[in-house]
Amino acid sequence: MKWVIWIVVALVSVVGVIGLVGFFLPVGHEASRSLDINTPPDRAFALLADVDNYLKWWSGATVKSEVVERVPPSKIVTRVVGETQFGGTWTIDITPIESGSRITITERGEVYNVVFRTLSRFVFGHTATMESCLEAVRKRLS
Repeated sequence: MKWVIWIVVALVSVVGVIGLVGFFLPVGHEASRSLDINTPPDRAFALLADVDNYLKWWSGATVKSEVVERVPPSKIVTRVVGETQFGGTWTIDITPIESGSRITITERGEVYNVVFRTLSRFVFGHTATMESCLEAVRKRLS
């Protein structure tokens, strides 16, 4: 029975330390990732501007987003809506290059929960969701 108590104490301690670390991390962060793809900018724009259909081609689309700025075919700004643990925006820039398009996602995010903040910074990384999205774009448009 004592070992159960020790396991519970250890788990609570680990979560407490993770929370304490997260308390001292900044709420906000900024990160970017890019993808060069053999697709014209207007086609990439059409896919990325339709946030309501992200779930059809990207399994990582787990949050509700809305478009707050749209400049065809070069820029889309989306914002997370309805979340309480995190928030922020994605600025998606689509620039023409010789072979097609360069898609750059810049996340200006905020992680409100101190435990998630630590995990986002040290375990998952701030770029994991952007990398997942760009990989899904590559698969969809290739």
